This record gives sequence, C-alpha cells and structure tokens, in this order.
Amino acid sequence: MVTGKSPAIEVEVDDRVIRVSNPDRVYFPESGATKADLVDYYLAVGPGIVNALFERPCMLHRFPKGLSGDKVHQKRLPAGAPPWVETVRLHFPRWDRTADELCVTELGSVIWAVQMSTVEFHPWNSRREDPESPDEWRIDLDPGPLSDFAQVQRVAHVAHEILDELGAVGYPKTSGGSGLHIYVRIPPDHGHKVVRRAALAFAREVERRAPDDVTTTWWRKDRDPHHLFVDYNQNARDHTIAAAYSVRGVPDARVSTPVRWDEIDDVDPHDFTIFTVPARFAELGDLHEDIDDHPFDITPLLDWADRDEREGYETPEEPEEA
Repeated sequence: MVTGKSPAIEVEVDDRVIRVSNPDRVYFPESGATKADLVDYYLAVGPGIVNALFERPCMLHRFPKGLSGDKVHQKRLPAGAPPWVETVRLHFPRWDRTADELCVTELGSVIWAVQMSTVEFHPWNSRREDPESPDEWRIDLDPGPLSDFAQVQRVAHVAHEILDELGAVGYPKTSGGSGLHIYVRIPPDHGHKVVRRAALAFAREVERRAPDDVTTTWWRKDRDPHHLFVDYNQNARDHTIAAAYSVRGVPDARVSTPVRWDEIDDVDPHDFTIFTVPARFAELGDLHEDIDDHPFDITPLLDWADRDEREGYETPEEPEEA
C-alpha cells in the first residue's frame, strides 16, 4: 500500500485539464484500486454518469483517506472549485439554511469531484430548473436482513409486470449493494409529496401481488426480516440514492450498474465493479440513455392512492430531510 504522497497527474477531459493529487492513494483495500483507477473508471463511463447526474443537485460521498478513513456526506460544493464547475442553490427548511450543491453539466465536473475524494454521487430526483418538481420516480427494492438476491429478482419481475400494465417504461439498475433500483421518467408536474404518495400506491400494489416477499411497513422494527421493503421514501425531498454508474464505497469497488430486464435472473451485483463495468459500457453503451424519451404520467398511481385511502390505508408523514 502506498503510504506517502505520489506526484500529481494532469487529466484531460474534453477542453479541461484537471490536476489529480495523490493518484496512487489506495481507495479500495480489497482490490488495491487507487484514486487514479477511480478517475479512469469515471472517464470510461463518462456519457453514462453525466446522463445520470445532468443538471441534478448532487450530494457527494467523499473518502479523503480512502475507504480506510472517514466518510464525508457533503451537500455543499467542496471549497476550491474552478469557476466552470456549476452548482444549484437549495433551501433546507429544517435548518432554514441554503447549500450550493454540485450540478453536473459536463464530465469535467465529475472528475474534479473525484479529485476532491468523491467516490459516490447521489443526485436528487429533480433538476436545477425546478428542484421542487421531480422528473424521476424511483422504485427501490431494499431486501430485509434475512432476504436474498433471489427475492429481489422475483420482486423485480412483479414490478416490471405492473409497470407494463401501466404503460410505464422502467429502467433497472443494481444498487451497488444488495438491492435493485428501477427508474421511471415522469413529467415534472408534481411536488415531492405527491410523487412519494404515488410511489407508495405502486409499492402497495407490488405488496398485494407478492405478499410473501414484500412489505410496505413504515417502521423497520415492525417489518418481517424475511421481507423486501419497497422503499417509496426514496422519493421524498432531499432523499437520494446512488446514481447509475456511481461507484459505491465498499471494499470491492462495486458499481450501481444499469441492466436489461432480460438480464435480471442472471445478475450478480458483485460482478459489476470499476474493473468490469468499463468493458460492459464499451459494448452496450448507456442502457439508460433514452430514459428522457419515455415519460409516464403518474395520474393512475394517484388514483390508486385515492382508492387506498378510501379503503382505510394511511399515508405516513414524510421522513425528515436527510
């Protein structure tokens, strides 16, 4: 393991030149992957990560000393950004404060963030033009402590079936952990609370069709540990999950990776790392590239939510901002 500082390198990204300090610092002890390896990975999947982050407020998960050191959850843009790195100003009512968050418009901003020790990118489900109106509905299949990935795969097929019936196009990806995410583009016509309410109605429909596998129970302590939680709260304001093509801060340098629906049964999340995803990306391109071409009107989900409330279901209060 490199313990001292290695000489800085310069990386050309389009018309930018970005200085990367300590390129040989080991970030991922299990594989020995370095900061330079992380830069190379994000360069290799550049169009994909930019598409996933484009003009979205973005929280950064930084590891200044690599995974062996402390993790920093950073809302505000780190100090020292060059003038071409763009931001968006957000207001956080809980603290009555504002923060200027990274707003990626080009690959250079991603590589600069990596230079500032960013490993994970966690974008909002809305864009800079109107942060209060999401244009992305996120379905998070979050396995319980005693779940396995086979259960995630089964539930993914149920979710896909319902999306097809609705006429919605879902874009799945591994979470980079033990779960699966499905993204659906939506018109930015509603606020976060409305989108979350629609997401809960969808989650309840998944639960109805797969009651032995799925729960929508609000409190973790009340959930059956064998059940998978369809986490509709990922659609609440300022709740973010790792972007498509984001590396995760785990020892094997795993990546949250887009997959095709016909791959679901064969997927092993451990297979997608910074060492394997570049070749996959070179072969397949960005599997989420055309997501903007398939917006889905959530009105049917809101009708389901109205029906559920008439039948006595409650909509839990939104969780506090992250």
